[in-house]
Amino acid sequence: MIQPLAYVNPGAKIADTVVIEPFVTIHKNVEIGEGTWIGSNATIMEGARIGKNCKIFPGAVISAIPQDLKFDGEETTTQIGDNTTIRECVTVNRGTVAKGKTVIGKNCLLMAYSHVAHDTILGDNVIIGNGTQIAGEVIIHDYAILSGLVAVHQFVNIGPHVMISGGSLVRKDVPPYTKAAREPLSYEGVNSIGLRRRGFTPEKIGEIQEIYRKLYLRGMNNATALVNIETEMPATQERDEIISFIRKSDRGVMKGYISR
Repeated sequence: MIQPLAYVNPGAKIADTVVIEPFVTIHKNVEIGEGTWIGSNATIMEGARIGKNCKIFPGAVISAIPQDLKFDGEETTTQIGDNTTIRECVTVNRGTVAKGKTVIGKNCLLMAYSHVAHDTILGDNVIIGNGTQIAGEVIIHDYAILSGLVAVHQFVNIGPHVMISGGSLVRKDVPPYTKAAREPLSYEGVNSIGLRRRGFTPEKIGEIQEIYRKLYLRGMNNATALVNIETEMPATQERDEIISFIRKSDRGVMKGYISR
């Protein structure tokens, strides 16, 4: 259902069950899947690929050109997965030649006034709080939660099941399963509440906590701690994921807890 006061470019591919409210603008080279709702005054620009059953609230701008001076008009996209909700005045910029696309996964929630810059990749079930600003080429893995007014530096990698406190400045990579807070951003423990909600057993949470005790609480540098973990702890998916994340970190990972 397309309201007569909306503008939809004839070149856009809109599924039959999409609802488009008055004063929406949809540009050419846009695709929108079944069951999606586009609220009044939202703007969907060239290169948007929006999945099924999404909700895009008034004032959102999806797939505007990047705020990157190197962008030279190349054809790129913004991909938004099924069942994702994008609240009022959110901005999501499309990709550049660097990756060719900006990606928001399935079942995500981007709260009001948040911004996702070019070539950023969000996994599934990610929550981005009100006013949070994410720079270009950031990676945020599945089930990560960023509270309100977080600022994420370009190229940062945020692991799965991470919880970042409101108002944080994220300049370093944040390893999987952790809580992060303070200034400078520091390890605040394992995200045990989030893990329990997602079905992790007490034994598995205990294993993850022991890994981070070795990394952050026993006075070893990262290289020594990782060797200790590999030597003394049996191989599991979570252990290997944490080790691989830290070893592949280009920016370095956040620091351990700092006592004031």
